[in-house]
Amino acid sequence: MDIDFRVAIVFAPIAVAAGWALFNIGAAALRQVQAFLDREA
Repeated sequence: MDIDFRVAIVFAPIAVAAGWALFNIGAAALRQVQAFLDREA
């Protein structure tokens, strides 16, 4: 089974962008959850 590397070339920047967005959103979400839990305690 051969992999068409053109597909990887197309999807690699999309995957990097999605990962970066999830990284940034995840950090903000964790801060928000931590602030919520600190406020409840």
